[in-house]
Amino acid sequence: AMEKSYMSMFLLLIAISCALAKDVGKKETKETTAKPKLPQTLSRGWGDQLIWTQTYEEALFRAKHSNKPLMIIHHLDDCPHSQALKKVFADHKDIQKLAEKFILLNLVYETTDKNLSPDGQYVPRILFIDPSLTVRADITGRYSNRLYAYEPSDISLLYSNMQKALKLLKTEL
Repeated sequence: AMEKSYMSMFLLLIAISCALAKDVGKKETKETTAKPKLPQTLSRGWGDQLIWTQTYEEALFRAKHSNKPLMIIHHLDDCPHSQALKKVFADHKDIQKLAEKFILLNLVYETTDKNLSPDGQYVPRILFIDPSLTVRADITGRYSNRLYAYEPSDISLLYSNMQKALKLLKTEL
């Protein structure tokens, strides 16, 4: 009987130490899976091979002096809609190629410039600004209540709006 109680005690100790080891393991993996923050590139995942500007002021300056349209993407890192659009945008080869013809800026914060939120401060929203520094109110997405919103399913509309921004550039300036 003594041997049996020793054996059950021993098994109980093993079970407890396994459970504790699992908990310790969990804590460690939580910290290690929160990947070390890599130095954030200006692309923020929207196209690492593209050239992105750092500030709105720099983007306006470069648009004006390069005679290229500016494309501003407002998004948030913790917004599922922004994340979904970012993935489709980054994976779309034609958009990535076409984006090279733009001055690019993606913002994870709101600017004080009211021109950049003509119909509200929602994300994601994408605005086009021509080199005369005019926000193109005529290049919009498909939603009447959020004119500059795009969803992953709107990627072909976004692509044609990018083409439109480049075409207007040639015909108007």
